[in-house]
Amino acid sequence: MDIGFVVLIVVGVIALWAIWIFNNLITARNRTDEAWSDIEVQLKRRYDLIPNLVNTVQGYATHEAGTFKKVTDARNAAMGAKTMPEHAKTENMLSQTLKSLFAVAEAYPELKANQNFLQLQQDLTDTEDKIQASRRFFNGNVRDLNTKLQVFPTNLIAGMLGFKARDFFDMDEAEKAVPKVKF
Repeated sequence: MDIGFVVLIVVGVIALWAIWIFNNLITARNRTDEAWSDIEVQLKRRYDLIPNLVNTVQGYATHEAGTFKKVTDARNAAMGAKTMPEHAKTENMLSQTLKSLFAVAEAYPELKANQNFLQLQQDLTDTEDKIQASRRFFNGNVRDLNTKLQVFPTNLIAGMLGFKARDFFDMDEAEKAVPKVKF
């Protein structure tokens, strides 16, 4: 066997291996991007529901202007977030202000019986569930991508090609806490 032929086979195997690793990294990156897109779709749905919810509650609880302003400010901050840490922080802040809005609604029995409010509340609950599912899916994809970027020998090729690790979409400590129920 000619030494040139052996070298050609070795180079070919290494090239195929590098292509396989590159394609796996691209697939992982695209899945992570797709998962983030799913979160953005649900966040947009949430952002669209919030003004209707605020307007409905506002009609019954006009003296709760501070709560409405906090919800609106939190929504605007969340919509303007650019980085993953900003998104996580502002989305968690928005979740907290929505809880305060629902607490206001609890004080108005006629509001709790309003069909429009009930439908908006159900739609928002459904959206929150979808956001959580999308968040779990995204974080799973981020975990897979980051693992590929950190294991040998994939990390060598990923580093040469400029692949970067992604941040998880984490919840803050306030959301992790178990709510206190008082009777």
